[in-house]
Amino acid sequence: MNMPWTLARQTAREAAKPLDAVEVPLADGLGLALASAVRALADQPTCDTSAMDGYAVCGPGPWTAVGRVAAGDPVPGVRLGAGEAFAVATGAPVPDGSDYVIPVELCAVEGALVRGALSQPGKHIRRRGEDWSAGDELVPAGSPVTPAVLGLAAAAGHNTLLVHRRPRVAVIVTGDELLHSGPPHPGRVRDAISPMLPGLLAGADLLGTTHLRDDPSALAGTLTIAEADNPPTPASALTTTETDNPPTPASTLTTAEADVLVTCGATSVGPADHLRRVLADLGAEILVSGVSCRPGHPMLLAVLPDGRRVVGLPGNPFAALAAVLTLLQPLLDALGGRTVRPPITAWLPDVGAHLRDTRLIPVTRTGATAVPVGHDRPGSLWGAALADALAVVPPGHVGGEVELLAYAGQRPV
Repeated sequence: MNMPWTLARQTAREAAKPLDAVEVPLADGLGLALASAVRALADQPTCDTSAMDGYAVCGPGPWTAVGRVAAGDPVPGVRLGAGEAFAVATGAPVPDGSDYVIPVELCAVEGALVRGALSQPGKHIRRRGEDWSAGDELVPAGSPVTPAVLGLAAAAGHNTLLVHRRPRVAVIVTGDELLHSGPPHPGRVRDAISPMLPGLLAGADLLGTTHLRDDPSALAGTLTIAEADNPPTPASALTTTETDNPPTPASTLTTAEADVLVTCGATSVGPADHLRRVLADLGAEILVSGVSCRPGHPMLLAVLPDGRRVVGLPGNPFAALAAVLTLLQPLLDALGGRTVRPPITAWLPDVGAHLRDTRLIPVTRTGATAVPVGHDRPGSLWGAALADALAVVPPGHVGGEVELLAYAGQRPV
């Protein structure tokens, strides 16, 4: 019996714990998830600083200028007295005793005499620790490392970050009918899943892709960690392709190093759909065997005895995309240590919901409304290519708020 879509996603999320934490230079952390919170290593600002070019003054004016300080200079070793001023640049430390800073454009300067309008105490002065104090948590663990997080971490004093390492993914594409170059022709179709997958593996490393014939022994050999008495898949088991587009030899695909094995095709119940039988023979635990979802219901999730996860994608390209968003991306998020974020939602009109299954349909977003783009057959990526996201249409939906699933490489929603 197929698993409800929401439960399948939750199962994928709970099928793994975050991978090892590693310390990396700031530049290498982009796109990963924080294994520990980013905390401030110093106060920000580290001293009272000027927010404007102008004069730091004490008491009512006019004032007598007694010094000057620029950004990067040390804190002046003087304390302003009543009626005194200090020329300051934006970001420069202000002397002790400064009441506020008068912007230079509001000052009249005659020699050492400075005149300007009175202001409220503290105006244009950023006090020490105003942004944060040393030890404050700035970004929680589990957050993705974005360019802004890198800049913030640097501002807080960090040279490195503790992040979860990237999940390693190996892809296995099966199918005698697949072509890997040129136009399709009767009986043969282009492999549309292999070009799509790398862009969907946000935060993961793709180790490689191999193409196999519809041969259960070839699939079993590729899923199995090679030992001395278990040679790599023979060339005869590889997909037959044109002479100018040879298949990737299975022996070059280091599936033993993968955290996740993604198979494409062979997930249904036809004569060439042998993935479930192969997994059973290998002693795998099947966590998800079919999902109440259209498209993509034959998708599956399993764990091999050695702990490697297997995500089975249907062979139809749009169904494969649905399976990626349902099972693969939540699994990779869990392995990568990313926290679950609130869903993005939009209002969707009645689109003909299924009575029992969740529908995933391509939509564009206009304001708070999702608009179906059509062209959503399981074997076609036309609609998905035009869309901003896939709308999650629950059974019985007749109009209302729905969740939107964005996917890597698409326009932001």
